[in-house]
Amino acid sequence: MADQTTSAPQGFTSLEVAEALAPTWHSRREQIEAVGTPLRELMVRELDPQPGDAVLELAAGTGETGFDAAERLGDGGRLISSDFSRGMVDGARRRGEERGVENAEYRVIDAERIELADDSVDGAICRFGYMLMEDPAAALSETRRVLRPGGRLVLSVWGPPDRNPFFMIPARSLVQRGHLPPPEPPPAPGLFAMADPERTAGLLRDAGFEEARTEEFTLTFPPPSAEAFVEFMADTAGPIAMALRGLSEADRAEVASDVEESLTPFAADGGYQLPSPALVTVAR
Repeated sequence: MADQTTSAPQGFTSLEVAEALAPTWHSRREQIEAVGTPLRELMVRELDPQPGDAVLELAAGTGETGFDAAERLGDGGRLISSDFSRGMVDGARRRGEERGVENAEYRVIDAERIELADDSVDGAICRFGYMLMEDPAAALSETRRVLRPGGRLVLSVWGPPDRNPFFMIPARSLVQRGHLPPPEPPPAPGLFAMADPERTAGLLRDAGFEEARTEEFTLTFPPPSAEAFVEFMADTAGPIAMALRGLSEADRAEVASDVEESLTPFAADGGYQLPSPALVTVAR
């Protein structure tokens, strides 16, 4: 998640967007995680948390990635599940209770100003968060500060937009119809602000990380129909969601028609299969 003072394209702050989406983000959790579980499992393997470790999850959303890590920490370990949105943190707490997680604490934390002591955690993990932050350089520097020597950070961001139809199909329609402004190029925050691994590597070096490696991992989203796809995006997809929520019924129908046409090349098994490449980086 981004700093709460950051403005989203429609004039909402990033915090306002996160708070607005928190209820539907959590109601869509099973759909989100059905797609995201393989990536989540990869990130936790790369983090390799050990019994007794302290792990910080930033921009935790529903908290699932951190909860997977918490299973490895044992009773003597500790997960700090955090997000800058209180609504997201409250939802993660409920989900943690459902999963029976007993070694987690839940905190509202702005990743650009982490209220933890230096050298206080053994690992940090962040799934699709840094790219949305107003100042990812500050957030990464803060992450490095709170990591103990040798501590590991695992982060994921979305890959290049030209290979990411999951987001680009609805965004293209919204932009072309004047419902959403064209995205600003990096370093402006956004879904693809860290899609260039060289930029991410540079940010990590400047933050004090000495080693980093990146690999691509492609998720596949399976919307059953154009209408279901638009509804899912309106519940989960940040500025795209806010734009869709603000449309009249007629305007939304036009966007759905555009989306249906654009989905045609991705038809499969009675629905659609939309690739969405992600970049997973491990740094220490």
